[in-house]
Amino acid sequence: MTSLIDRWVAAARGAGATAAGPDLEAAGAYLLGRWSEPQRQYHDVSHLTAVLDVVDEHAALAPHADRVRLAAWMHDAIYDPRALGDANERDSAAFAEGLLTTLGVPPEIAAEVARLVGLTAGHATAETDPDGELLCDADLAILAAEPERYTAYTEAIRREYAHVPEDTFRAARAQVLVSLLELPAIYRHAPLHEAWEGKARKNLEQELRALAG
Repeated sequence: MTSLIDRWVAAARGAGATAAGPDLEAAGAYLLGRWSEPQRQYHDVSHLTAVLDVVDEHAALAPHADRVRLAAWMHDAIYDPRALGDANERDSAAFAEGLLTTLGVPPEIAAEVARLVGLTAGHATAETDPDGELLCDADLAILAAEPERYTAYTEAIRREYAHVPEDTFRAARAQVLVSLLELPAIYRHAPLHEAWEGKARKNLEQELRALAG
């Protein structure tokens, strides 16, 4: 079975990284350390793996799949549940561009990976952005999970925000759910939209009703 670090190194090489193998492996280990931080209850290594698995399964949908894989690695590399607004995404994007450049990824590709990371703040993409669409579809795949797994996801999110009072959390979470439901499509790529859109909307609507109850 290919390890996560092996998958990281392969994606970095595929995107043009010129750093020595040990340097790439060290960077991958550092990233895994970030994804294993104690404040993460949902946005952890399991989430990273799930996003990468979706990208790998549907890589043919993206012209630059390795860039999408790198963006998956980076999209929550910096994650503080106490951060405001899209600070985590902005900080992760800046971190991604800096790290990838250091590893010898061409600057224009590092900048593109950073752009992809930034899309995960609002999950709004252009129709001419299949790479961004695949990243966002993969990041939101959990929304179409079976009820038991979806419930586990919502419970993990609540644990990440344990510092937030219940009423405040309910209002903020409801705002997130409404913003997702208001997207023209939660999933952009046709096969994923067909398979997941209805399930995701049902889960979101049920959670929204529970929050209001």
